[in-house]
Amino acid sequence: MTTLLAGDIGGTKTLLSLHDAAGLATLSSRRYPSADWQDLAAMVLDFLAHTDLQGLTRPAAACLAVAGPVHGGRAQLTNLSWNLHERDLADACAISRLELVNDFAVLIYGLPHLQAAQLAAVRPGEAEAESPLLILGAGTGLGVAVGVHTCTGLQALASEASHGDFAPRSQQEWNLRQWIQCDRQLERVSIERVVSGTGLGHVARWLLASRDPGGLHPLSEQAARWLAGEPKPGGFDADAGQRADLPAAVAEAASSGDPLALEALELWLGAYGSVCGDLALTSLSRGGIWLAGGTAAKLLQQLRSPRFTEAFLAKGRLRAVLEPMPIQAVIDPDFGAFSAACRARMLLA
Repeated sequence: MTTLLAGDIGGTKTLLSLHDAAGLATLSSRRYPSADWQDLAAMVLDFLAHTDLQGLTRPAAACLAVAGPVHGGRAQLTNLSWNLHERDLADACAISRLELVNDFAVLIYGLPHLQAAQLAAVRPGEAEAESPLLILGAGTGLGVAVGVHTCTGLQALASEASHGDFAPRSQQEWNLRQWIQCDRQLERVSIERVVSGTGLGHVARWLLASRDPGGLHPLSEQAARWLAGEPKPGGFDADAGQRADLPAAVAEAASSGDPLALEALELWLGAYGSVCGDLALTSLSRGGIWLAGGTAAKLLQQLRSPRFTEAFLAKGRLRAVLEPMPIQAVIDPDFGAFSAACRARMLLA
């Protein structure tokens, strides 16, 4: 049996898994606290020793998706001191075909292999074969990647588009932008400061500050606890999910009809839809658009709302370009490891 090694490597935890190359079934998996290990090679060797005991074949290829930029076969993790190099890892782990990929860009390779249970429709459309694909993921930050078809198969293009400037479309969004810049002591406000799970928290905090300065709203205490655990200005951290979950509380309050939470969610959905439309025009992603990240499954019904879809389409004369593009949500929580296994199989070709 030919096997593949897939890795989803983050600053807090790393998931390593071994897959059957024929059907991509998971044969073994293990989760590691990343900070407990001095380097990735030692962790991989520990996992392979574990699979050896299970009688599983050593992997013929490996794809390791890392939380950080990858350039020239090298990667520096955002929240770990690891400096990774493909060739060194391949030699240390005795896996000749090994590739490092950004942990969001790798998702492109899983898209063609998704099954119905891993997906949910957001808006209908007609995808064009061989056209570019776009995936966005609103979680702690906002991930963006594009996929293009080449003579050797699908190729992922990593992107830092979420770090472009947030462009307000209304006086309300302008006021929000100005407040975030002042509150977070920022030189500029990037897209992901608003369009992300963290951004939803900031939208709610802005409304609380302007509508409820006395702190009487039920979300005020949650907002204070969430802010106390937030990373300092300048970036997002890997431990963000361990603090109080204000974005989830906002979504829950909105579902119960709370007016302030509803307003926050509506504003956020409009900004997300608009950014999605902008990026779809940038890449002309007629092959389809996918929404991933922590909010995709949790806010599926809201993403299907007119607030999101109309903001997506509201591009003036270019509305007709966007109309045919289908949007789907990826609801599989293990999509990262699955996509890394898909890429590892491509390395065997």
